[in-house]
Amino acid sequence: MIQFENVSKTYPGGHRALEKVSFELADGELAFLTGHSGAGKSTLLKLISVMERPSAGHVYINGVNLNVVKNRQIPYVRRDIGIIFQNHRLLDRYNVFDNVALPLVIEGMHHKNITKRVHAALDKVGLLNKVKCQPSTLSGGEQQRVGIARAIVNSPPLLLADEPTGNLDPELSMEILKLFEDFNRHGTAVLIATHDLGLIARMKYKSLTLDHGRLITDPLAQEVL
Repeated sequence: MIQFENVSKTYPGGHRALEKVSFELADGELAFLTGHSGAGKSTLLKLISVMERPSAGHVYINGVNLNVVKNRQIPYVRRDIGIIFQNHRLLDRYNVFDNVALPLVIEGMHHKNITKRVHAALDKVGLLNKVKCQPSTLSGGEQQRVGIARAIVNSPPLLLADEPTGNLDPELSMEILKLFEDFNRHGTAVLIATHDLGLIARMKYKSLTLDHGRLITDPLAQEVL
């Protein structure tokens, strides 16, 4: 699903965010990405979603070398990737239905199919009864679940989550991670960036740890047999 081969990323001004990072995430695998603030987690996710390009090395998704993907092809690559942000990035001027429907509207899907997909996505995250609500009327946990529904509405084979529980209390954090587990059980590959080592230890999935841009061995990492 995802393959990094000696990937480095240096930003203008000389800051090296990643240095010779290599790893693989298999189809249908769930893994955590952790490390200190500034370790390179967000940069790594941006390389996968083609928001950034590597300075050296190669990034592959499903065998496709993202280095050679042209700018006009990026929207097609991103159709296979659901992205979940810490701050939800919901549009306040739209209700819950319209926020979740946005990726499908951009794709040009027929309205009848959009309605079916949006209702199914909201049902999966337990918010079908909030379909007409404005984001501002929802709790933080509910807003995050709307963001997750938007990310899965077109059934992408890969989910990327950047600190999805960073603003939530421990109980809500576990609820969100249980949702990711459920998507993973149905075949979706999931990569979750988080600084919460306690959650990682309890969930017992593979963990990738960055330290100043380098991938290191994580003593908490455990494979599920």
